[in-house]
Amino acid sequence: MLKDYLPREIYNLIIKNFSFADINEIRMRANENLIIVVKNKKYYLKDDSGNYIKPSTMIIENFIRKISENSIYAFNDNIKNGFITLPKGIRVGICGTVVMEGSKVITIKDFQSVNIRIPHSVRNCSLTAFEYLVDSEIKNTLIISSPGNGKTTFIRDFIYQLFAHNISKNILVADERSEICSVVNGKPAIDLGGFCDIFTNCTKEYAFKNGIRSMRPDVIVTDEIDLDLDLNAILEAINSGVAVIATIHAKDLSQLKKKKNFNRVIEEKFFSRFVVLSGDEGPGTLTGIFDENLDCVYCR
Repeated sequence: MLKDYLPREIYNLIIKNFSFADINEIRMRANENLIIVVKNKKYYLKDDSGNYIKPSTMIIENFIRKISENSIYAFNDNIKNGFITLPKGIRVGICGTVVMEGSKVITIKDFQSVNIRIPHSVRNCSLTAFEYLVDSEIKNTLIISSPGNGKTTFIRDFIYQLFAHNISKNILVADERSEICSVVNGKPAIDLGGFCDIFTNCTKEYAFKNGIRSMRPDVIVTDEIDLDLDLNAILEAINSGVAVIATIHAKDLSQLKKKKNFNRVIEEKFFSRFVVLSGDEGPGTLTGIFDENLDCVYCR
């Protein structure tokens, strides 16, 4: 896939030294060392003479032009949100000069760096936690980890496990950033089983409100909630009898407790399970599972 977008010499060096089955990220910054991230470890890409590969601004601009099919204008809705999703679920984060009109983002220009995130489906990575999250009903669950430590991989597999265990629930995926399912041209790049309906590239508020009204979900799964913006939508779902599985950025529970509005989460018992992941033994390492009172029900 990336062969069609990356400069030939860079692509050939990557496949010579790494396996795409293991790569999590490829980071290109203008005139800086190109970095390959494998299982949370960073490596500099070098040529056959041992020289560091340093992509130029032109290389980065040409890469973005190619992934936007030579029409940056046509992809501007994605670009101004900071990413473009490619086929097979590859998500390219984009950084540069943000053009504003008042408080509204118009576009990003003068591109300086990209982060190519390569998704991996890790079958059965949620199985240890599964029995704690599903009994007679699916428990409202918040998945916690630092960026890059497996939250999205975990919920992808959890959705698949519901299908594999024939727990026949209607699952609505609120995929705001097109990361969970990586939908491109209406087709999910990642197999989540046969029980899913997907809203992509929309706010969680829109997906929750319209999804509950029109799709009759039993479960809503969403990624990277914001405690300032998303709690009312989550509460409305829970009060409608819909289970919610969500993720949030935090290193651990102690860091999560410092977030604004977390007291409301505990006081109103939004979630009955909190799952903490880390990168201690690779992304997605299960550290602990806690109940609505933050008492440990499973600890390593």
